Formats: sequence, C-alpha cells, structure tokens
Amino acid sequence: MLQDTMLLTWNVMVKDENEKLENMDHLLDQLLASAVYDKEQVLSLQQRLDQLERIRFSQKSMINPHVVEEYDFASNSLVTEIISLVESDPGFVQDQKLQQLTDLIKLADQRVSNYREEYDKVVTLFNEFVEKNNSDLKAIDKNWESEPKPTFSDQEEK
Repeated sequence: MLQDTMLLTWNVMVKDENEKLENMDHLLDQLLASAVYDKEQVLSLQQRLDQLERIRFSQKSMINPHVVEEYDFASNSLVTEIISLVESDPGFVQDQKLQQLTDLIKLADQRVSNYREEYDKVVTLFNEFVEKNNSDLKAIDKNWESEPKPTFSDQEEK
C-alpha cells in the first residue's frame, strides 16, 4: 500500500509539472505568434524549455542531489525569465490568454514544494516500514532487496 501511495503521489506531482511545462510551451507559442516579442529570444527560451524536459529527474536518479539541483535551477530561472518577459509588455494587461497561461505557470510553480513535502512524507513512512520489517520482507520474498528511497529533503541536506 505504501508503494502504491508513493507512486500515486509521485505521479500527481509529475502530472502537475507536465502541465506547467505544457503551459510554458503554449505561452512561448503565443509569444512567437506575436509581433511584439523578439523571435530569437523566444526561440532561445523554447530551446531551454526543451532541454528542461530532457534533464528531468526520476525517483531513481534523484538519489544524486545534483540532478534535482540542476533541474530546479534551470526550471526556476526559465520560469522567472518567461514571466518577466511577458509581464514587461504593456499589452500584457489586455491579453487574457497570456494572463491565464502566466497565472497557471505561477500557480504550478508555487505547488512544487507542497507536492515534494507530500512525497517525502510517504517515502519516509515507506523507508521506516522497510527498515523495521526488512527481515520479514526477506522471509516472504527471498529476492527482496530495497534501498532506502531518496527524499527531496535529503537533497537539501547534501
């Protein structure tokens, strides 16, 4: 049950991150279609967004704290630059589509820490359960081997 909860919590977090990235992509598409924004700058932001999707971490790769740190730095700086670019346009206040996409990105970005805290709670319970019951788990399944799962709070401590 803890494994299922851990996976569900992870999937909810990833789904929200995917939606944030999709909204960033839609926002950049809107900027490219507009004559107001510098096309080269928008294309550069689009390339960074594409790169961001390639450097995402997984439950396994996050054991390396640098993977999470690199992704967070790239994501935070990209969100900041895109939002600053959009909000610097005087016409922004009149464009409801840009405002809506910007708000969705900001809200998703604000939820990251909440999702990570929830994930950490479940992982901590899982790790405690495995540590406490490891011998029983090995008795049930001779091939049972489980390393402690990394948490986001572990990443911050390293």
